[in-house]
Amino acid sequence: MTRPPTSLLVGRALRLQCPRCGEASMFSGLFRTHRTCPACHLKFEREPGYFLGSIYLNYGITALVSTASWVVLRFGYDFPSRYILMGLAAFCILWPTFFFRYARALWLAMDLRFDTKLFHARERPPTPPQETP
Repeated sequence: MTRPPTSLLVGRALRLQCPRCGEASMFSGLFRTHRTCPACHLKFEREPGYFLGSIYLNYGITALVSTASWVVLRFGYDFPSRYILMGLAAFCILWPTFFFRYARALWLAMDLRFDTKLFHARERPPTPPQETP
């Protein structure tokens, strides 16, 4: 099995599309993820707590940008601490809210990148039981 190119998966994640097929949106609302892809039926939340890693991804990027901004603005440009603190407090509230969907999409894309059987296996929706006459 060949691995899909990382650029393909990241591109689909940044467009908030299914990383496997790229045909359907991962989200049905601002913060609501579809259970499965409407096009290829990939189950997005593989198990309870699956997207916990996306929270770490979101937190890590927020912490990295906040720390780098503090160091550059405080020691590089000598901005007063209270102004930096107010700006970074707003950033630490607004950025994770905005990045929530992207973190989930990137987390799923990363999972598909390393677990190629998920990329190639096409899941089918459950079929309703047939009634017999």
